[in-house]
Amino acid sequence: MSDAPRSTDELAPLWRDILADLRDVFDVHFVCATFAYHAARYTRTRALVAVADSQAKCYDVWLTEPSGRATQMRWLIDEAGLESLVALNEPTPIDKLERPAAEIIGGQIWLLVKRRLLAAPLPREQRLYSAFPPALLTLLDPEGPADWGPLLRELANLMCVFLDRAALRQEVDRRTVEFAVISDISRALSSTLNIQQIYELLTGPIRQTLNVETLSIGLIEPVTGDILFVQRLFGPMFKQLPPVRLRRGQGIAGWVAEHKEPVIITDAYADQRFFSGVDTRSGFRTHSMICIPLQVDERTIGILEAINRQFGRFSDHDLQLMQALGGPLAAAIENANLHADVLAEKRRIETLFASMSDGLVTVNREAIITRVNGAFASMLYSNSESVVGEMLHERVHARQGDIQKLVNQLLTGAEDTVQLATDIDRDDGRVLPVLISGAPVDDETGAAQEAILVFSDLTQIREVERMRDDLFHGIIHELRTPLATILIYSRLLREGRAQAERAERFLGVIERESDRLQRMVRQMLDLAKLEAREMQRSAEPVWLNSLFDETLPPLAERAVQKGLLFRQHIENDLPPVLGNQDVYDMVLKNLVDNAIKFTPSGSIQVSARRENGAVVIEVSDEGIGIPAEAMNNLFKRFYRTQTAVERGIAGTGLGLYMVKENLRNYNGQIAVQSVLGKGTTFTIRLPVAQM
Repeated sequence: MSDAPRSTDELAPLWRDILADLRDVFDVHFVCATFAYHAARYTRTRALVAVADSQAKCYDVWLTEPSGRATQMRWLIDEAGLESLVALNEPTPIDKLERPAAEIIGGQIWLLVKRRLLAAPLPREQRLYSAFPPALLTLLDPEGPADWGPLLRELANLMCVFLDRAALRQEVDRRTVEFAVISDISRALSSTLNIQQIYELLTGPIRQTLNVETLSIGLIEPVTGDILFVQRLFGPMFKQLPPVRLRRGQGIAGWVAEHKEPVIITDAYADQRFFSGVDTRSGFRTHSMICIPLQVDERTIGILEAINRQFGRFSDHDLQLMQALGGPLAAAIENANLHADVLAEKRRIETLFASMSDGLVTVNREAIITRVNGAFASMLYSNSESVVGEMLHERVHARQGDIQKLVNQLLTGAEDTVQLATDIDRDDGRVLPVLISGAPVDDETGAAQEAILVFSDLTQIREVERMRDDLFHGIIHELRTPLATILIYSRLLREGRAQAERAERFLGVIERESDRLQRMVRQMLDLAKLEAREMQRSAEPVWLNSLFDETLPPLAERAVQKGLLFRQHIENDLPPVLGNQDVYDMVLKNLVDNAIKFTPSGSIQVSARRENGAVVIEVSDEGIGIPAEAMNNLFKRFYRTQTAVERGIAGTGLGLYMVKENLRNYNGQIAVQSVLGKGTTFTIRLPVAQM
């Protein structure tokens, strides 16, 4: 064993070999292995180099024999026994037998030492890269009197240079990767309008790049100002919990949102702004975080949090990465929300367009049809042919007015809204009365580029008008006959032209016709009250047996006077039903009166029975019956069957309408079965009152 070299010339071969090996090397591990190798070969002593990892959880260790054989190991920080050695300022020999050195050091390194070691920590003041973790160069059991301290100091200084160079290169490479990740994610954020895809981008590369346990996004509700966090980013422990919500200004997130300033928190529970309620509910533990505001045009829409750095502490560089991500993320969320609002509005409009019962058509400035709804297609065409792309005036033929002129008025701004009542020819030859209403659709400049036309079917209105006219004519006719009769017989009585027996008969006719007029007037008054909702009385128990006893005898007498057979089958002790006695009296009289009126000969039967929680009343006759085509309109206001009109049977078309409307007020039901020329049966179901 030779003495340690003292001059630069003696060390020159060593420096030359190290420089030759590391000239183009920028790898920390290779640098450590190279210095361990040259130190062992040159000193003919086992050499050990240890470098803590970037997370400060363990040491990477290279142990090299004088022969050049190397062993690489990894020691946990707590088990290595190197903490006191890396804290030294100078190369220091330590004897294993001395006290208290052996007690202080211990650990894995002490197991490798037989007698003593010479430890040379890398000088911290000479490190260009201050973030580089602790490192140590050590000789194990050096023999002889040689003083290797100065050599180790020189090797440690030189090792600092190469480790800093390698670390700086790794830092540059790391930041290049981070920049590439942020750049890729920024491009991805700008290329999607799907909010779920935006959240998925945050759960992978960004979380790994920032080396954090979790990321969270809180969005500000515009109305309340509360921060509502995105549940899916929290992880499985939050799945069974209600959504996380912070009130305005609550917690660190609320403070950041209000002050629009980012923060780095190294100890969350030591910060007075921290709200621990979420941790308490979830079992999650927040240690550290970075929180930045998400802003769009100076408007804060939410916050972004990186929670619990996996190794080490958050740095300003981590904050810069977060801020680099925050701008694109805020823009992406805002665009996605705007896109979702636009789609929702589009779906609402499409739903309204498709579900409208009126026909809708949109046309462009050339009056070309751009869109129609189903109601328009079924209104004008017997098949489902498409008319989109065709000229409006070529597919819609109006008998009165000019549709092309109407569209021009809308698109030129001459009229804001226009209407045209006309008849349109369907493709099956039928004529359809419609009311065409239109309005312009302006673009962002206010110019009308499109018009929307609404085609309202007037068929039912025309039918109501016809039935109203028929009603008026019928009322006039109904009033004229009894009034004329009353007038004639009154004059005869006044002039004394009637004998005593005839005078009595004349007075009977006058009385009967007066009753007829009174019934007509009462029916018209009842209709007016029904339309004004004045006849809807509160429901109360009604005992039908007493009602039948009071109502049916006069009706039976009228039937018998007409030569009809009147039968009734009423169960005894019928349960009370919900409703109103006056209403049910009117219903029964209407149905039986109709049966008498429309039965030239034969029989009439009224029955009542209890059945499945209801009382069922049936009024049957053997009269003229109801045509099948009249069934759908039978209970409409003013409707009278053509058969009744042709036979000259008096009526206003209001009786059955009032019957059904009054029954519906008390949850009653009415159904009808009829065979033309053989008779009709009306069936009423009334709910039993719960006493």
